[in-house]
Parts: sequence; C-alpha cells; structure tokens
Amino acid sequence: MTKCNYFLILAATMLSLFSCKTDSKNNQILTSEITFTKEGELSLFNLKDSVPSLINKIDIEIADNEYQIQTGLMYRKSMQDDQGMLFIFPEEATRSFYMKNTEFPLDIIFIDSNNKVVSIQKNAQPLNESSLSSEGPAQYVLEVNAGLSDQWKLKKGDSITYTKL
Repeated sequence: MTKCNYFLILAATMLSLFSCKTDSKNNQILTSEITFTKEGELSLFNLKDSVPSLINKIDIEIADNEYQIQTGLMYRKSMQDDQGMLFIFPEEATRSFYMKNTEFPLDIIFIDSNNKVVSIQKNAQPLNESSLSSEGPAQYVLEVNAGLSDQWKLKKGDSITYTKL
C-alpha cells in the first residue's frame, strides 16, 4: 500500500466517524403556540328602520395572502370572544371552508363585496374536513368562536366595517 492510498483510507475513515455521529439533543422539533396578533378592528351592524345599529366590535387578524388564507386559525388552541380572523379575497366568489387542523368550534360568516352578510355556517366542528360553503358570492369571510353569531343575533343582510392598523 502506498503512502497516498494509506492517507486516503485514513482520511475516509476519520470522515465517516465524524459524519455518522448523531446528537439526539439536536433532533428535537421545537414548536410554540400561535398567538393572536391584532391587525385591525371590525364592527358588525344590523339595520333597524334603515339605520345601521352597532351589534359588536372585535379585534381581528387579517388573512389576505395565499399562505394566511390556507392556514387560517389552524393549530391554535383557542381564541378570545372579542377576537376573530377576517379573510380578504381579491374578488367575490362562492367560498368553501373546512376545519382541518382547527382545534376549536367556529362560526364562519360569509360577507359580500358590499360588506353584507351572505350566510353563516354555525358551530363548525373542530378537525372536520367537510366543506362548508357560502350561500352566495363572498369576498370576505369572518371566523369567530362558535355561538357568537347567535349571541349577537347576526343574520343575513347585516353588515360589517373594518379598519387595518
């Protein structure tokens, strides 16, 4: 065996010893709970004698890009009753949502381009992958804790306004 071959075999052996070593401490996946980030405020109104009457105000997170819209409230444990997530789409269309990886029940409120409630899917169940569709074209979708739309007496034709921070 030549000196060059001996050196190559020694170098390969040393390299394999160091590269095969695993450190189980570094194989852990760290996760942190996703927390609410206030990005705007939303007001809900109903019409009484053709005059808008405030139903309630909530803080909102805004989902307005592909990743945020696809992720929504997934992987969260809960949300406060004075909070919600507003999905903003570039145009009106029939919308369908599901509860995959969403761990708490929601009311899903579909809203048209004129800020009017089109329909409400009440008490959408956690982790359910059934499609929940709007009853008409919607440009916005508001997700709040299940039961709030009943508590607020929210109905088709009521309206919203929102502001981004």
